[in-house]
Amino acid sequence: MPRLLHIDSSADIEHSRSRAITRTFADEWRSHGADFTVTYRDLHRVAIPHLPDAALHWPPRLRPQGATPPAEAEALQQELILELVSADVLLVGAPMYNYSLPSALKAWIDYVHVPGVTAPFDVETQPLAGRPAVIVTSRGASYEEGSPTAGWDHAVPVLELILGNALGMSTTVIATSLTLADSVPALADRLDQSRAELAQAHREAAAKARRLAL
Repeated sequence: MPRLLHIDSSADIEHSRSRAITRTFADEWRSHGADFTVTYRDLHRVAIPHLPDAALHWPPRLRPQGATPPAEAEALQQELILELVSADVLLVGAPMYNYSLPSALKAWIDYVHVPGVTAPFDVETQPLAGRPAVIVTSRGASYEEGSPTAGWDHAVPVLELILGNALGMSTTVIATSLTLADSVPALADRLDQSRAELAQAHREAAAKARRLAL
């Protein structure tokens, strides 16, 4: 039974472009039959608490002597890791907030990136190695080469590092930029580009879901 883990993190429930694009992907995934299941986690509507104890960055065998993280936080971590490693495909909606990740998404990463469990450390373990991770990002301005903000994107590189390098997943990025072109006068002359990028992102999401469902 092919399983998709679909994660959204945008605080904009009604107009989020990252939510719209991940929905296109998930809808295409479901269209391939009842066996194509989706586990959905909305990190904004149902927030994951930030780690209450630094010891949770490590599995029990590597924690400092005497470490006693809260049992409920440890149980949540186990739940989130099991949910992730049980998925055949990971889909992450990751809008750029202040040139980085939404804090809700960063909290999820802190729970699931555990050296020695989901990433190599004292043992060579990568249970997610080779599995697809699709990152959908939306950005208010343009971050293309030559633009004043080129190199300011600190959202996608973090996800590629954690999901791709540390967890060993096969990452794909679907991006739409200039999302503020319809509301910020300084970007108004790039509205057509904004709309074209959004349409292309929806096409890419549907096509990627079809390929992964085969």
